[in-house]
Amino acid sequence: MADLNQKILPKHVGFIVDGNRRWAKEKSLPTFAGHKKGAERIEEIVKYAQELGIKIITIYAFSTENWKRAEEETSYLMELFETYASNKMGEANNLGIQIRILGDLQDLPDSLQETLSKLVVLTRDNEKMIVNLALNYGGRDELVRTFRKLLLVNITASELTEELININLDTAGLPDPDMIIRTSGEQRLSNFLPWQSTYAELYFPKVHWPDFDKKQLDIAMEEFQRRQRRMGK
Repeated sequence: MADLNQKILPKHVGFIVDGNRRWAKEKSLPTFAGHKKGAERIEEIVKYAQELGIKIITIYAFSTENWKRAEEETSYLMELFETYASNKMGEANNLGIQIRILGDLQDLPDSLQETLSKLVVLTRDNEKMIVNLALNYGGRDELVRTFRKLLLVNITASELTEELININLDTAGLPDPDMIIRTSGEQRLSNFLPWQSTYAELYFPKVHWPDFDKKQLDIAMEEFQRRQRRMGK
């Protein structure tokens, strides 16, 4: 474990887990192998982040745009999500991790929705760590859904405030991310938490997600602690 200053660790870290397919291609493995390794890495990083003292993690697991991929791949991902949610819910609960789901779940398979619901209910009172899984999530879609909620209760233009928007987002009640990490070298947010990431520190390591291990997270935390966060001051 790195020698980090516990007083200036990020409270909330968002991960854009990019590069599973490229990792598999570089190793002459099928795409599915990359996704499986990526899922295993998520489990490892969540546990290590908890050891470090990070309180909230948000994983961008499947975006609204990812449906454009081949049906064989999206079906595999849905099965992978369900398998992990089912097999790991007991362990997450024992670790005191509260699981929340971000995104529009209506388009997910019914069995996955049911499993995720059980996972959320089982862990909802846990307080040691919060893990948000962004599934069928898109930042613009989240904002549209938020504004629709407000229109349904007849909020007027003069009544609309940032706080009112905040409490109707998928991340309601949570602090904004202090840092967003996107692996595999791409330097964009790709519709991930656009409202919430206004003051997040952005970090773009070139390593693919399946190779983003504990050492890589240590390096990211060291980078965060070198940054000067003035927040407009």
